[in-house]
Amino acid sequence: MSLDSGAVDDLRFIRQTMERSAAFTAVPGWGMVAVGASAFPVAWLASRHAFDLRWTEIWLTEAVLAVAIAIVAIQNKATHHGLPWTSGPGRKVALSFAPPVAAAALLTLPLLRSGLGDSLPGTWLLLYGCGVIAGGAFSVSIVPVMGVCFMLLGAAALLLPANVLPILGNSAMAAGFGGLHVLFGILIARRHGG
Repeated sequence: MSLDSGAVDDLRFIRQTMERSAAFTAVPGWGMVAVGASAFPVAWLASRHAFDLRWTEIWLTEAVLAVAIAIVAIQNKATHHGLPWTSGPGRKVALSFAPPVAAAALLTLPLLRSGLGDSLPGTWLLLYGCGVIAGGAFSVSIVPVMGVCFMLLGAAALLLPANVLPILGNSAMAAGFGGLHVLFGILIARRHGG
């Protein structure tokens, strides 16, 4: 028995509508744990530098590594569960997450040039949190909560007194990009499967 082309078109429309309205559930909990774990040695290495170009290079290298880990983990979870990750909700997550992260990247060079490299931890954490909240609007409910935690940590890092910022700024990076990813990765893995 074959379906006529109108029925096939209707089924395609229904499937696409459901994909667009569904939540992105391919958030990889264990992948987030791996991203967080990779941040701890980087924080230790970066702590030997004072928010200068070398410090920035170390953290940007970590960002590239973290993105690679996250993409592989998302793809693996999506494939394992038969979920689309490059269409519908996955695309919405990526398109919502990207602008705040791009803003953080664009602010990096002017802050360094102005001698304000010590404000990078707070700026990056704050804008990353904005991206997580925005992307998390199309994902499981715990993701925006993680974004709020990043924003709070970023705001705290920006408000640190100048005399403690060199010491605690890098610790804020470890706590956020390391600790929050590990904590929320475990929660996501337990509640939403891997």
